[in-house]
Parts: sequence; structure tokens; C-alpha cells
Amino acid sequence: MYNEIRLEKGMYNLSGKSFSEALEALDPSSAYENSPLSKLDAYERQLKRFDIRVSGKNCDKVEKFFATTESAVLFPEFLRRSLKKGFDEAILSGITAAKSTCDCNTYIGCLLDDNTPYTTTSEGNPMPESSVTENTSAVNLLKYGRIINASYEAVRQQRLDVFAVMLRGIGRKLANSVMAAVVSALTVDTEAITASALTYNELTRLYGEFDSFEMNTVLVSPAKAAEIFAMSAMQEASFVSSDGKIYLPFGAELLKSCAVEDNTIIGFNKDFALELITSSDFIMETDKLINRQLDSIAVSVNCGFRKLTPDAVRVLTITG
Repeated sequence: MYNEIRLEKGMYNLSGKSFSEALEALDPSSAYENSPLSKLDAYERQLKRFDIRVSGKNCDKVEKFFATTESAVLFPEFLRRSLKKGFDEAILSGITAAKSTCDCNTYIGCLLDDNTPYTTTSEGNPMPESSVTENTSAVNLLKYGRIINASYEAVRQQRLDVFAVMLRGIGRKLANSVMAAVVSALTVDTEAITASALTYNELTRLYGEFDSFEMNTVLVSPAKAAEIFAMSAMQEASFVSSDGKIYLPFGAELLKSCAVEDNTIIGFNKDFALELITSSDFIMETDKLINRQLDSIAVSVNCGFRKLTPDAVRVLTITG
């Protein structure tokens, strides 16, 4: 049972397993089906065990994690989950078609050669071919990280929900810093169409460049996003969803990032265009965190990107 597990800091260092996976192996969630604990994962059951409330009216303070030596082991995972939630909430997770993991910082994926036209064929004649081969170039994964300066004395009296919001904000900004690699992957070797100025007609021309794949996402700089949203066609026929997402009249979601140049409009199909590659989850110095040595919290993640389907991406360059 979850209240009989002995928590040790060595659970963060098991080969091939995260802390949460180590907990799940010892306390499988499948054992709690049709019980009051069925909606909790193994980590959340440990929070319940030590009566640590991370949200709500009676939310605890950071120091509650350190009431016992065992409950202190849960603190690094609280930090990781808060940071990762912010990282995943950024636009990054919504624009990747696939996610891969590798054991090193160099990744060689497969390459699809799909240039032969899709046509009818007759009996006795060979059918058109598509080929999947090993890629001739590798994706180098880059390290993105942040040092969070925060002593235990500074945060011990902080409510956990407020501290989690701060960490989510850091995670979101860390994800935004990764967007430069996303833009590079989408635009490299992508032939651009050009226009002297950005108009709604040029946006529809970009939309018309797509054949097999719908353009369901448009990525632009903040300045260009404001310019597009001010267009009369957008004011008359654009759609803003209940969660704040903006859609162009022809159905593509409008996203903005400071990583995109003001003269570049990237249209793509988010279900086919981009692969995210990681070699690790968020990395932190767990021993220091468990021992309340919080003068600085180092957090990092290694990731890279590559274009999966070239004809699922088109670029419009503004020359004026």
C-alpha cells in the first residue's frame, strides 16, 4: 500500500526510471481502480499520505515537505512537475506532431522520400514508390537551463500553490526560449514564397500553397500577429475560442513567438510537420533540494527538433 512505501532519495537515480515511475512500480495505480484513490497517481498518493496540500483553500507552505525525512524526498518532484506544467502549457507542446527520446545528444531519425506522384496504375505496371531510409544528417540536441536563486529561508513560508505558479512561469519562459530551434527546423530547406507587404490576400495565398496537408497553424512574430489581427477580414470573420486561441477565417490557429522574424510567416500542419527529440526530462540536483540546500536550483532539459514532412510546411517572406 502507498502508506507503507519507504521513500529514499536514491529513487531519483534509478537507471531508466524517473521518480514517478519508480513510485508507480512500487505502488501501481491499477490497484486502486474503483476506489476513492483511483484518480490519483503514485506521487499524489504520497502527498495524501503525508497530508501535503499543494492547492486549495487550506494549501500548505513549502516547509510542510520537510516535516519528515521521507516527505522531503517528495519536494524535487513537486518542483519538476510545476516547471514541466509551465513548459507543456507553452505553445511548444501544441505544435509538435511526434515526440522521440534518445540516450545521447545526437539523434538520427528516418527520412521519407515521397516525391513520386501519387497516380493511378494499371495491371502489369509498377506502382509509384515511397521510400523510408536512415537520415544522412543528425539532429544535435541543445541544453536549455536556468538557475533559480532561492534559499530555503526565503521560500519556506511560501504557499505551495503560489510557489508552483512562479515555477510554471519559469517553465513557460524556458519553453519559449526553445522556439528559436523550432523556427529553424521548420524553415530550413523550405522554399519561401514572397510578397512586398503582408495582406490578407497574401495569407490566403500561403494557404493555397498546401496540397496534401491543410495549413492548420500559422506562426508569426508578436508584431505581425497584431498586424494580422487588425486586418478587416480578421475582425469580420476570425474566431477566438473559449480558451483564448485565435483562428484565421480559413481555420488556421494564429500563434506568436519572439523567435520568428518580423518578415517571416510560417504556415504548417501541426499534425505532420515537426518532431520533438529529448534525451532527458527536467534535470535537477535532487540531493541538495532534499537536504534544504536551496541557495540555487539548477534546472535543465536537452531537446532538438526536425522537420518530419517537408510538404506540411510553407513559408511566406515579406520583402517590403
